[in-house]
Amino acid sequence: MATIKRRKIGKQVYFYVEHSFKAGKKVKVLSRYIGKKIPYNIDEIKDDLEYECMKLKILSKLKSIKSSYQRERSKIPKAEKEKLIEDFLVYFIYDSSKIEGSSLSLNDTKGLFLHNITPKNKPIKEVREAEGYREAFYSMLNFKGRLSLEIVKRWHLMMFKGTMDYIAGKIRMHKIIATGSRTVFPYSEDVSKLLKEFFGWYKKEEKKLNPVELAALAHLKFVSIHPFSDGNGRISRLLANYILNKNDYPLINTKFGDRMAYYKSLETSQLNEKPKYFVRYFLKRYLKANYRYSQEKT
Repeated sequence: MATIKRRKIGKQVYFYVEHSFKAGKKVKVLSRYIGKKIPYNIDEIKDDLEYECMKLKILSKLKSIKSSYQRERSKIPKAEKEKLIEDFLVYFIYDSSKIEGSSLSLNDTKGLFLHNITPKNKPIKEVREAEGYREAFYSMLNFKGRLSLEIVKRWHLMMFKGTMDYIAGKIRMHKIIATGSRTVFPYSEDVSKLLKEFFGWYKKEEKKLNPVELAALAHLKFVSIHPFSDGNGRISRLLANYILNKNDYPLINTKFGDRMAYYKSLETSQLNEKPKYFVRYFLKRYLKANYRYSQEKT
């Protein structure tokens, strides 16, 4: 926990906030000068410093995760890699769709993708969208080009063609309200400008930020624009995995059972206009999901 430090130089007193953390085998200390008096927003300042320390601690482990993951995959035969991807795909599409209200069960999804069995007594619209999501997933996995609005619209088109052709691959032209959320999404008139800013931001930051942090921020920024009439969450989770896959990091699946923490971190970042809440959630979840890779010796 961050602590306040009082330092006296001559007759003047200065206040600092400090927080220590372990990065690898070393203990590091971050310190921030906060003034000659303790400011009213000291709790927020402490939280910001703790967030920076958490980021540095986790980011120091991500290179180990990447190298261990790559080393493991280099030993796996091609056919087995394809099976592992297919297994991940089943859970990713099940969870990502379930979060958005799909009634398809995990067994329905397994039957559909692994055995080509169309689930009985389930809306055909949900089945077709799951199949479209699979097409978009493999397109994402095989896409080696630069991220652009056109490729994102293409993935959206794949998801909704045949079920909602009137919105498939098209930027919304109307106001949108998320049920049960306090987040206010941008007016449709502002969406094009915000998308241009988003892809400009991505181009600027993609070589500067660690890919896992970049994936978290891209997810948050894109879903906060909410450029489509439907499917924004699913596309944002796909977008995060595009960034991870392109940079040879393990993919991530946001589980249905974790949806409340996921939604809370998103909404808190959106309402406070501070990315740290969602990025903190994303990095911790990513480290937990890939813990075994972080423990292997490189």
